[in-house]
Parts: sequence; C-alpha cells; structure tokens
Amino acid sequence: MASVTHSNGHNEVPTNDGDLSKWEKFSDWLHCICVVTFDLELGQAMESVYPPGIQLTDQEKCNICYLAFPDSNSGCMGDTQFHVRLRSRTPLTTRQKEYNEDSVATLRADSTHYWGFVYFRQVKEPSLPRGYFQKSIILLTRLPFINLFYKIVQLIAPKHFEDGESSLEATCHDINRWPALAAGQNVVLPLLGTVFKSYIPNQATGKVVRSDIAKQEPTDKMPHVLASIQDVNVFDALSSVISHLHLLWELVLTAEPIVVMASSPTECSAMVQALTNLIQPLPYAAEYRPYFTIHDSEFKEFTRKQYDTPCVILGVTNPFFTKTLQHWPHTIKLGDSTSMKTKLRKVGNIKLLDTSPGIYTLYKPFLEKDKSIIKKLHNGIRTERPSEAQTAMVKRHLLELTQSFMIPLERYMASLMPLQKNISAFRAPPNPNPFNPEEFFATLQETGPQLTSGIKGDWVGLYRSFFKTLNFNAWFLERHRDLSKKLQALHLELLAGSDLKGWSIDKKEVEIVDMVLKLRQVLESNPPVKDNTKILLRRRLEDLTCVLPDDMKAILLLKS
Repeated sequence: MASVTHSNGHNEVPTNDGDLSKWEKFSDWLHCICVVTFDLELGQAMESVYPPGIQLTDQEKCNICYLAFPDSNSGCMGDTQFHVRLRSRTPLTTRQKEYNEDSVATLRADSTHYWGFVYFRQVKEPSLPRGYFQKSIILLTRLPFINLFYKIVQLIAPKHFEDGESSLEATCHDINRWPALAAGQNVVLPLLGTVFKSYIPNQATGKVVRSDIAKQEPTDKMPHVLASIQDVNVFDALSSVISHLHLLWELVLTAEPIVVMASSPTECSAMVQALTNLIQPLPYAAEYRPYFTIHDSEFKEFTRKQYDTPCVILGVTNPFFTKTLQHWPHTIKLGDSTSMKTKLRKVGNIKLLDTSPGIYTLYKPFLEKDKSIIKKLHNGIRTERPSEAQTAMVKRHLLELTQSFMIPLERYMASLMPLQKNISAFRAPPNPNPFNPEEFFATLQETGPQLTSGIKGDWVGLYRSFFKTLNFNAWFLERHRDLSKKLQALHLELLAGSDLKGWSIDKKEVEIVDMVLKLRQVLESNPPVKDNTKILLRRRLEDLTCVLPDDMKAILLLKS
C-alpha cells in the first residue's frame, strides 16, 4: 500500500500507485505519514509515504528527512518525540478552508506550512550494519493540534516498529473514516483499537481546555483517551526561565528574532512552542521553527548577516549555530532539566556566550515585571505544585496581560466603523476609516491598559514597537476584513429592503443593467448576510429584471 520513495539524494520520485480521491477525508486531517530510516550510503532516507499517491516535492522530502532525526550530537537513545514546521506551497483542502472560516485563530489550518510530529527510535541492534536501529515516523498535517497529534504518533509509531507497514495501512484507513473536520464540535476519533475524544472550539465557544471536553460514557470496551486539541504545558518548557516571563512576553509580542539552543529537539521544540503561546489569544504571525537544522533549505535565508535579522524564532541543537547565529539579538540557552534558574545575561553579542544557561540579550523591556506572579510561581516550584496548576497560572496571567494590551486596540478599531447614516443602498459601501496611531494614543489616557492591568511602564512605546510587527499586521488585516464584511452586510440589508423599481424610474438602461449585474455578482459570492436577506436580494433582482425590455432580458439570460 505504501507510496514508496526511492532515494537518490535530493531527487526522489514517488510512485503514484493510488487514487487520492479515496483519501479525501484523510487529507483533511493529515497530509501524509512518512517513514524515514538511516541508509549507510545516503544517510537519512525516505523509506515510504502513506497513503499511496501523496505528492511531496524533492525539497520537502529532503527537509523532512533531515528534520526527522535529532542531530548526532544530541545523543538521543530510546524513543524521542518532537515537532517541526516546514514550508509548503500545496493549497489547503476545500474542507480545511471552510474549517478556517469558523475556527479559533490559533487553531486554523496553516496555509503556508506543514506541521510535522516526529517519533524517533534509536536502539542498539547488533544484527544491523551500524549496530543501531534508527527510524522515524512523521505525521505531516496542516493542523496545529499539538497535544492530539503527539498522542496519536505516540500510539502508531511503536506499532509500526513492531508490526511493519500493515499498521500504517490500518492507520490510514481508520483516519479516512474520521468525522468531517469542523470547528465547534466534540470529535470521536477511533484509531488502532483506541478512541481519541476531543473538542474543537470555534469562534463562538472560544478556547476549551482539557477539563471542558465532553466526557461521554464509552459505548464499547475500547480504551478512550481524552485529549485537548492544543493544550501546551508552557510551564514545563519555561520553568528555568520563569523569572523573565514578562521579558519573553514582550520579545514574542514584538516578534523579535530569538534562537533557542538546547541539547535535544524535544527541549527546543517545546520551548519554541511555549514562546509562541505566550501572547494567546493573539496568534503569533511571524515565522518560527520548533526544530531547525543546518541542512534546512531556509538555512541561508535565516542565517545571512548582510540584512536585518529575520523575525523568526528558531529552535536548534547543533553547536554550529552558536557561531552561525552570533549576530542574533536574543538567545535562550537551555541547561539540563535540573537547573532551576536561568540568569539574564546582558550581552548583545553571542561571541561572549559561554557554556552557562541563560537569556542573552540587550533588550530593555517597556513594562515593569509583575513580581507577585513570579513569586507565586517560584513558591510553586519549591512546594512541588503540579505543573498543570503552574501552567494554568502562567496562562491566566499572560492572557490578562495580552487582553489589557489588545482591548484598547479592539475598542479603537471598532470606532473606525463609518456611521450607519453614511451607508446608502445605491452606492458602494464605504471603507473603514483609516487607522491613525497618534489618534489611538490619544485614547489611552481614558481607555488604556492601565484600567485593567496594574503593570506600569511605557505602554505607548510598546504599542509603537508592536505596530511594526507581523503580529500587528495580521491582527489589523483580520479586523479590517471583519469591519468591511459588516459594512457590506449593512449595505446589502439596506439594498434588500429598498424599492428598486421606484429607483429605476429615472435611470438609464445601462445603469439598471449595471445594478442587475452587481446584484448577481453579490448573490454568487455567498455574501455575509442571513438567508432571509439573500431571499430579499433575489426578489430585488427579479424586480429590476422585470423593468428591462425583452431583448435585454434575453441577453442577460444568456449571460447567467
């Protein structure tokens, strides 16, 4: 069943031995499952791709092969799990696009990247030429369902190592029978004799944590696993740098370039993911790679020194990056898991980086640190408070901080909506008023973050820095789109309730035809209005068509 890829370096040609239309539902959840092994002549090589017929470019295959194994210096023995991101030009499926319309922003299918969830096994095996068994299973998907896919690859990889390709064939068939991908629903996902149960929130329900997942009684004897879609344990990743939580929040909010250096891909991918989660519910919109290698096709792009440092968060394990990224402004060097505290080392050049763990930066935060939450978290470490409780404290504090920062912006953005009296049924809907930073700053004295946050500092300076980032740009474009949709809806509701026959009395035929064509175009584009409004718009279209002469009706009928 496998779509076998014969390795010859960068040029690997997949055999198309399957009908992709049979895997439509599978493709909404996963792009494919890759098996990467170690070849004595070629190094990491793609052994197989499931299901059959899945297309990957040579560059994607090359990147997947290198990302599938930890760097040799990591010395990872036994089983290792981590996750990666890599660029993709493959379009989303129709279902994924529909899902994104209703999904929470941080859980949308990624239109520009694949997520890869890796399960790597390295064990001694005297019968093999190198004396080791080395193989990885990678789930490739557009969905950032981190917690769920970690649990899924943890189930299917060991079965493949034990049972061979038949287990991955069964996996593909099981996933192909999963329910349609949709937001705002409980999902029951049977897989290899286990049932995963979760909830996918939508924009109305917001983020749902593990404890809120519907606990339905099992109807059979299969083991049931409750798994939140994206429940990242940020405290475990951040515990060694927790004293600098607010500094890290600012660096992520302002999309500063950060390199995370760790001894294993598990550690660096967990830290990078935790960092991007610090500003939720605001999505992190800049580039980030939970695990990155010197073989990656974007290596030169991210490490070149001639231009400004790219706005990327990189997770790395190869010591070579210490020299290659010495010009980067912010470095987090992780120690072993026993180190309780990481020092802030105020050096701007990584040449001074020694072997000690630390955050190396010259960045001066705009806001003061909230010492009370840091004290509570340190007390929790000392008293061995469960990491789930520590994570909940971190998330709640940063959620409130992010909301204090964003609410004034949301309020100002809403004020850019033109007055309803300026909207006419017979003119194009107006655009939202322009965003003016100075006008926004003038609102802060009465409606600024100080109303909801006790943290003092240069909030205006932080906003100015934020306005230059991809995080702001993505947020602004989405809010501007929302306002434009509201204006379009108000305009269409007025049009649906208007007397178009009366309007047409003193109009030239060309103007009436123009209105007919515009109404048709609107109705064909699935406008953001209720079904009742669409019915009324069709009636208005009929009203207008009736006043036209028969020859013009015939021409319009031909064009419909």
